[in-house]
Amino acid sequence: MTRTQPGQGPTALRILLGTQLRKLREERGISRFEAGHLIRGSESKISRMELGRVSFRERDVEDLLTMYGVADEAARKPILELVKQANEPGWWHRFSDVLPGWFQAYVGLEEAAARIRTYEVQFVPGLLQTKEYARAVITAGAVGSAPEEIARRVDLRLERQRQILERTTPPTFWAVIDEAALRRPIGGVDVMRGQIQHLVELMDQANVTIQVMPFHFGGHAAEGGAFSILRFPEAELPDIVYVEQLGSALYLDKRDEVDKYSEVMERLCAVSTTPSETVDILRKISREL
Repeated sequence: MTRTQPGQGPTALRILLGTQLRKLREERGISRFEAGHLIRGSESKISRMELGRVSFRERDVEDLLTMYGVADEAARKPILELVKQANEPGWWHRFSDVLPGWFQAYVGLEEAAARIRTYEVQFVPGLLQTKEYARAVITAGAVGSAPEEIARRVDLRLERQRQILERTTPPTFWAVIDEAALRRPIGGVDVMRGQIQHLVELMDQANVTIQVMPFHFGGHAAEGGAFSILRFPEAELPDIVYVEQLGSALYLDKRDEVDKYSEVMERLCAVSTTPSETVDILRKISREL
């Protein structure tokens, strides 16, 4: 059985639990339809459970374990304990007043990911933003919102950074940022210079890679806009592509869709600045602001 690691949130635990249940089912040669019928559900419900997309009822897991031939109490206990842990609210639930439902799924997946690759066109990626830059971005997009709400949303963004990039075993984070995002003076010159200096400092972290898509390259493969690709520790789990829209988001996990975005990301990385060139262009942009 896969063991949980310190700091893993409920989404990661659901993914681990789902993977364990899938392996047990396949070892017994039981179909998803048969498993779904047992727990008074459907084949699609078993699929969602095995992908870690839904919460788990302890009774359902107990019944599945019996069906899968796991009768020994010593073997059942850690799995049922994992059910309880996986159903606990994530840290982000305390920000539910300012966290849209369509984004909650991403925050959980982000925490579970082993590698995050992202391409940004308009802004510096949220996980790399300074407090001042984040406040300027959020304020610009929250016309009519109370100062208290804006402050809460800034706190949420900073907490995401702490939970993802500052934990003991952080994921690999790889960002390609369009030069336009770095030259757009969000919050004014001082805020932008502080943000660019922050990016330079982040380049010293072994798990963070930043590349810049320069103006002089012209057109490129990602003209469609920003996106992120998340990969998880379990090799059997598919990568997920996240595409944010105005007031909603797309979560893509079909192989052909993921392959298309992965190919675009590879092309972006190939034509963007190398890490050493990134530092040079960041300092150049800072001087020219």
